Amino acid sequence: MTPARTAAGTRVPRGRRAARSSGDEREQDILATAERLLEQRAFADISIDDLARGAGISRPTFYFYFPSKDAVLLTLLDRVIEEAGASAGDVLDRLAEDPRARWRELIDRFHRTFGAHRAVVLACAQVRGTNAEVRQLWATVMERWVQAIETAITAERRRGAAPAGLPARDLAIALNSMNERVWYATFAGDGPSVAESDVVDVLLDVWLAAIYR
Repeated sequence: MTPARTAAGTRVPRGRRAARSSGDEREQDILATAERLLEQRAFADISIDDLARGAGISRPTFYFYFPSKDAVLLTLLDRVIEEAGASAGDVLDRLAEDPRARWRELIDRFHRTFGAHRAVVLACAQVRGTNAEVRQLWATVMERWVQAIETAITAERRRGAAPAGLPARDLAIALNSMNERVWYATFAGDGPSVAESDVVDVLLDVWLAAIYR
């Protein structure tokens, strides 16, 4: 959960061509088709023919843009991550203004971004166990978010707003991991889950209690 705007947050093209325009309409059509189909069925049940047909292209043409349907999913995930980072902006830089309001703003912005692309988020969570590239991408992103939250917690302690306690990195790992699981359960309706209307405030309360005691 962080606004970190670093090279690590830059989207890496997943298609076959090394340099293609991000505004290529056919590529956008493939991605839009994939996200639409993910809202209707599991990723495993979507074929390359489905993607090509939905984008109005042939199967051979699909391979000009992406080497596999996994590459399509990875590109969608890249874009969600990029959007989340842009949405978070400089919230953590303004934390001292009003910690409660800024933490809530950060959690809410991520919630809105992930919620808007929940089909992609859920599909990636479901294939992460078998897809090494999805797993590596998510681990890299989580590490970046953990580092940003660790830095923010440390800064709050240094200015005397938060008391000393558990190592800031461990706390950042636990809080980010909690958000990931709670959001998954809420979006997927998977087992006990927090109502979507309440999830931001529930997460915020736990974050504030953990950081500021």
